[in-house]
Amino acid sequence: MKKYVCNVCGWIYDPAVGIPEDGIAPGTAFEDLPDDWVCPQCFVGKDEFSPLED
Repeated sequence: MKKYVCNVCGWIYDPAVGIPEDGIAPGTAFEDLPDDWVCPQCFVGKDEFSPLED
């Protein structure tokens, strides 16, 4: 699964880790995050994220 980076603050969503403190289980793909999910660091929406190039 691909990692995604916030275009605003640089925070990286790693699907292998998820965000357990926010109820997002490890193994949750970025595409499977709720539509109203926001960056836990700067609170922008999913549309402000880009796939992280390896």
